Amino acid sequence: MTTYQVEITSTADRAVLEHTVPPVTPELLSVPAETASPSLRRSLKASTLDGSFSAIFENVVKGVLISNFLIELGAGAIEVGLIASIPMLAHLLQPLGAHFAEQVCSRHRYCLWAFGLSRLLWVGLIVGIFGVSGDYLTPQSLIWLTLGILLISFVLDALGAAAWLSWMAALVPPKLRGRYFGRRRSAAGLAALVAVPIGGWLIGRWPGGSLEGYGLVLAIGIVMGLVSLVCQFWMRDIDPQAQTAAQPLTHASAPGIWQDSNFLTLLLYLGSWTFALNLNAPFLNFYLLDSLQINVQWVTLYGTLLTGAYLGMMLLWGRLADCIGNRPVLAISSLLTAGIPILWVQTAANPLSLWLWLPLLHLLKGGTLAALDLCTANIQLELAPAHRQSAYFAIAAATIGVTGFLGTTVGSLLADSAGDLRLLFALSSCLSLVGILPLLFVKESRAQSIRQLLGAVPNGRRLVKAVR
Repeated sequence: MTTYQVEITSTADRAVLEHTVPPVTPELLSVPAETASPSLRRSLKASTLDGSFSAIFENVVKGVLISNFLIELGAGAIEVGLIASIPMLAHLLQPLGAHFAEQVCSRHRYCLWAFGLSRLLWVGLIVGIFGVSGDYLTPQSLIWLTLGILLISFVLDALGAAAWLSWMAALVPPKLRGRYFGRRRSAAGLAALVAVPIGGWLIGRWPGGSLEGYGLVLAIGIVMGLVSLVCQFWMRDIDPQAQTAAQPLTHASAPGIWQDSNFLTLLLYLGSWTFALNLNAPFLNFYLLDSLQINVQWVTLYGTLLTGAYLGMMLLWGRLADCIGNRPVLAISSLLTAGIPILWVQTAANPLSLWLWLPLLHLLKGGTLAALDLCTANIQLELAPAHRQSAYFAIAAATIGVTGFLGTTVGSLLADSAGDLRLLFALSSCLSLVGILPLLFVKESRAQSIRQLLGAVPNGRRLVKAVR
C-alpha cells in the first residue's frame, strides 16, 4: 500500500497500473456491470472501501500534517527531508518482499500482517506525544522516535506492496482494470481531499495545542487504517502457489529485464527524473511553513487545491494518453513540472502570493502530478511483458526508491548548508530538464512522434473531440 509529495493514495494504490481513469461520479463504489460474479463484485467494492480508508491514514502520516508536527517540535531541513527519503529508501526492499510473497499460500494473510503491523506501530507515536506533554520526553527525542517509526512502518509497507499488487492483478479481470482502478483512485482521492483540511483544522483549533491536536488526528487515522484492513476480509483470497503452478513453461526462455534495452532506458528516465524532482519536493511545505511563516491552515488548503486539480485532470490526461500515447503526455507534464520550482522563487508571504500565486502553483502541480502518476504507471504496463510484470515493477520501484532517497538526501544537505531554499529550487528545475532527455529515446508502440503531433495541429478540433 509510492509517490511524490502530498499523498493522494496509498503506496499500494500508486503501484496499481491502471490503463485509463474514468470520470469521478457520485457512485464511486459501483463496480462495472460486466463483473457478473457476486464474489468478484463484493471483492471489488471491499477493495474500493479499503483504498478510501487507507488514503485517510496515509495522508495523516505523510505530507503536510506530519511535516508541520516535526517543525513544531523544532526539526530542521534534514529531519523534514528524511520524511520523504525514508519511504523511497524502503522501496529497495520491494524485490525482497516480492520473493517472500511468493512463498506463502495466502495474499490476504501476508498483506494483513505486513500492513497491520505497519499501522499499529504509530500507536507508539501517540504515547510519545503525551510523553512530551507530561515532560517525560524531550522534543528532540520525539523527533527521532517519529523518524524511527516512519522507517519501520515503510519497510513493512515495502515488503507488502508487491503482494498487494499481485493480489489485485489476479483479482481484477484485465478488461475491467482501467475503469475499476480509476474509480478506486477517485474514491481514495476524495477521501484525502476531505481528510487533510479537516485534520489541519483540528490541529490548529485543538485546545491542548498543535502537538496534542496531531495526536488526536493520528489516532483517528490509525483507526481508519485498521478499518481498511477489515474491508479486505470481504475480498476473495488468492493462493500464489496455485498461480505459479498454472504458469506456462514457454515463458522461461524469454529475455530478462537486463537485456531489455527499451525498459532500461525507461529506468534511466525514472531514476534521473526522480532524483531531480526530489531535490526540492520535500521542502515545498517546509518553505511555506518555515521560510514564509504561513499558517498550517493555509498550507492544508493549498494541499486540498492540489488534490482537487489532481482528481480533475486525471480523466483529461488519461483520454489524451489514449489518443497520443503515454510518452508524449509524460514529456509534456515533465516539462511543466520542471518549471514549477523556479516559480516558487517568486512567492512571498504577501496577499498576492497567498490568494493568487500559491493557489495557482498548487493547481498546476496537482494537474501535472496526475499525468506523471497515470502515465508512468501506464507506460510500465505497456513495456513490461505480462509474464514478468511483477519483477519489472519491483525493479522500477527500487530504481525510483534509491534515486528518490539520494535526491532528498542531497537536497537536505544542500538546504542545510546553503540556507536558501530558492537556490535548491533553481537547481532542481535545471536537473529536471536534463532528466527528461532519456524519455525521448523510449519506444512505445502507440505513442505518436513529434512530427505526427505537429501534423495533427491543423486538425486540433478532432483531437479535442477525441479527448472529450
